[in-house]
Amino acid sequence: MEIGSGRIGSCSKEHQKIYQEWFNFADSDNDGRITGNDAIKFFGISNLSRPDLKQVWATADSKRQGFLGFKEFVFAMQLVSLAQEGHQISHDLLNGDDFENIKPPVMEGLDTLIMRKKQSSKSISLESNGSSSNQTSPASQWFSSKSSKKISLSSVTSIIDGLKRLYLQKLKPLEVAYHFNDFVSPLLTNSDFDAKPMVMLLGQYSTGKTTFIKHLLKTSYPGAHIGPEPTTDRFVVVMSGTDERSVPGNTIAVQADMPFSGLTTFGTAFLSKFECSQMPHPLLEHVTFVDTPGVLSGEKQRTQRAYDFTGVTSWFAAKCDLILLLFDPHKLDVSDEFKRVIYSLRGHDDKIRVVLNKADQVDTQQLMRVYGALMWSLGKVLNTPEVVRVYIGSFNDKPVNEAATGPIGKELFEKEQEDLLSDLKDIPKKACDRRINEFVKRARAAKIHAYIIAHLKKEMPAMIGKAKTQQRLIDNLEGEFGKVQRDHHLPPGDFPNVEHFKEILSGYNFDKFEKLKPKMIQAVDDMLGYDIPELLKTFRNPYD
Repeated sequence: MEIGSGRIGSCSKEHQKIYQEWFNFADSDNDGRITGNDAIKFFGISNLSRPDLKQVWATADSKRQGFLGFKEFVFAMQLVSLAQEGHQISHDLLNGDDFENIKPPVMEGLDTLIMRKKQSSKSISLESNGSSSNQTSPASQWFSSKSSKKISLSSVTSIIDGLKRLYLQKLKPLEVAYHFNDFVSPLLTNSDFDAKPMVMLLGQYSTGKTTFIKHLLKTSYPGAHIGPEPTTDRFVVVMSGTDERSVPGNTIAVQADMPFSGLTTFGTAFLSKFECSQMPHPLLEHVTFVDTPGVLSGEKQRTQRAYDFTGVTSWFAAKCDLILLLFDPHKLDVSDEFKRVIYSLRGHDDKIRVVLNKADQVDTQQLMRVYGALMWSLGKVLNTPEVVRVYIGSFNDKPVNEAATGPIGKELFEKEQEDLLSDLKDIPKKACDRRINEFVKRARAAKIHAYIIAHLKKEMPAMIGKAKTQQRLIDNLEGEFGKVQRDHHLPPGDFPNVEHFKEILSGYNFDKFEKLKPKMIQAVDDMLGYDIPELLKTFRNPYD
């Protein structure tokens, strides 16, 4: 199954009409989503066994969102039809069948049920004077409405909706009270939750970052420049759009439906070096790519960038689902700027993959030495006892240079390229799990941040010597972190970078900080210990 393939969930116009009517019938609250409860009622009339229906749901909801949209619903119906014909639902079946020509399944008594629903809704609409029901998900209004202090559980129809609700009710008040957005990360918006998974490419200039994206898309994207010198001088987000166009950074950063509003903190100097490249493409419907400027090396490092380059990469790293570090056999040195960039990825080690690109430019013996040298360089920078996964290949549209690599090298590259592509294919499926993971990480960071700020407030004197005490606390910040860690039994690895924290603290008056609010901390603890597990339980496979 191709990543982003249009085959799955597609059908003829005639079948689409039938499925649309079925979908509207099954969608009990008209929010454009079939939840587990909807599915149990509707799928039951197919008369398939529970294990078969469990497999149908698991395959159709491959992203584990806890609901089916229209496309996934069509796919589920196609699987039901195949199961009714006696097929075993497996991955071989997904690769082999022509889904467009599968007939709709037999759903016992469905026509009668639809007719009844139409009649009852007609009478209701006459009574209510023809007012139409709102199709948009209530979750989309949560972030804008001031009144929604409490959001009812009934409006939650997916895991992501549940996380939005928990964020607004339990985590955001803690972040606002202790200025988490100034120190660690901007407050989350609706679009941060709904954004597509992102893949960021990092590497020195000419390691093939832009070519790699072109290779995956099998076409160029608006604003792509390729050359041996540093050609990509800006951060380019390549995402899905109705037509091909490049949108400047300042415009993108203020759009409420885009997850990039947090980048405004890096100022106009950065936003003028940021752009969004939109184009219609099946792969981009599932994944967004972030192409970055080549990391500087040697003499070029002396020319300072006008914005905080490592700060920007760190911001994107927190939002991304996968980070690809690209090297080429002739550029294995890890420059100072590249070191800083890799250090800024701390805490996101699970997302990092290393790609040794353009590997067909050297012969097998040289490649062995290059690989050894790369592992040695990375070992010094990444500071982990485990060996990072390195993919070796030549990610461009030219055939592998067999003259240099020989037949064994060609076979190796093809296998490695397949491995990396399957890693990329898994991104949309794992996106929901990743979102939960990032959310939990954020909640823990916000809690530790609250403890630190409350501790600094507590250490301040009531009357005399405030300025002196504040300076002493800033100078001895590492020691203060140690106290907080001991008082609350927290892991030392979860604490923020001392130097970065000092920098931001110097602009604050500690006296104005909030005291510790145990109720707020308790709310976040309840969320982590009870609400999130409960949410996952609610939206797991309804046939489990």
